[in-house]
Amino acid sequence: MDARIYKPRKTAMQSGRGKTREWVLEFRADHDARFADPLMGWTSINDTTGQVRMHFETREQAIEFAKREKLAFTVDEPREPRRLVKSYSQNFAADRKQPWTH
Repeated sequence: MDARIYKPRKTAMQSGRGKTREWVLEFRADHDARFADPLMGWTSINDTTGQVRMHFETREQAIEFAKREKLAFTVDEPREPRRLVKSYSQNFAADRKQPWTH
């Protein structure tokens, strides 16, 4: 069974960084285990571990848990977003790079 360890990024609906400080261990479900329900036609799966998410305070705790449980895992390192520093006063700067368009 494969597991993925990652640090979640903020969603497009978030302005703050809530729920992005913990590390998450998430099990990956096999696509071969999926089947179509004969009655309704919905996609079902026998293995429910794909619905399990475990939260850890640090990356090392998550890796240690995966090694202790003998799980094959991958670690996705987080990419820190680049902050674009913008100032309203730069719109009126004398050394403005682009001329006014209106």
